[in-house]
Amino acid sequence: MDSSNGLESILLNLDEGEFQRVALQVFRMQAVENRVYRNYLEHLGINPLQITELQSIPFLPIELFKSQKVVSGNWPVETVFTSSGTGKGEVSKHYLKDIGYYEKVSLKIFEQFYGSPKNYHILALLPSYLERSGSSLVHMINHLINKSQSPFSGFYLNEYHHLIETLETLTEEQDRKVMLWGVSFALLDLAEKASLDLSQAIIIETGGMKGRREEMVRLALHQKLLNSFGGTEIQSEYGMAELTSQAYTVDGRFQPPSWMKILVRDISDPFDTDLPLGRVGGINIIDLANLNSCAFIETQDLGEVAQDGSFQVLGRMDNTDVRGCNLLVID
Repeated sequence: MDSSNGLESILLNLDEGEFQRVALQVFRMQAVENRVYRNYLEHLGINPLQITELQSIPFLPIELFKSQKVVSGNWPVETVFTSSGTGKGEVSKHYLKDIGYYEKVSLKIFEQFYGSPKNYHILALLPSYLERSGSSLVHMINHLINKSQSPFSGFYLNEYHHLIETLETLTEEQDRKVMLWGVSFALLDLAEKASLDLSQAIIIETGGMKGRREEMVRLALHQKLLNSFGGTEIQSEYGMAELTSQAYTVDGRFQPPSWMKILVRDISDPFDTDLPLGRVGGINIIDLANLNSCAFIETQDLGEVAQDGSFQVLGRMDNTDVRGCNLLVID
């Protein structure tokens, strides 16, 4: 059985006032159609019909994406995204029914924050992602690059010299803005290799240090990049292999799309998500675009949420592997 098809178009035009109703609808559907989630709820003794508010929904521990096939419904798999992990042990797997839907979701989110990709030359410095297969980030940016229709848009593995030449050329272009995506350690490498004026470019860092450099507080990382590149702000993207959606920073805080919500759980009680606004705890994510997977995920990130739904990622919980996009440490 597959009940998700009718919800796809609804989600991408979701009104804030409808979020809880639709989220509960998705929860009850996945409580039946997702074997892993259903078994987890049964283990907890949860009757899905008795759940009537978001704060009462149990979130599936993200670790189960490593050992289980987390899917809702029965359908042929088109694509599998995998987490980067540490190179040790199992990686998380996100099975996709329709890669076109993933591309539609990620493009819509991008357009909400930045407008059409055709307004940009999109350059991507993502060596750690390009060196492996199954990266959702690489797939998303490749889709944006294709949509940009710019002859300058493209990926750079370790081609710093070529990237520097391209950036120097594009600083004189007036038809489009430059958008430079970079994994954190590679942006620092670039900053050390050349003095570039990127004050008019949009720089989006993601992915953390991946073990290549010592982890840094985001503010310190951004300030170091600004000192080298100029400008007033370095932006960030938050996403992970297990999600369909992404969040981007506005004024230093991540803003999720309308079909995505962040709840913060008590570190000592994973089932308590009714914390005061601004309190730091474990991040739980409702990503309703995860219709064919699980929309309710308990991550190992630490953060806090504001009244407007914006959030910060402040670090990771102890004894968790280095993975995901935007790995940081607490100041």
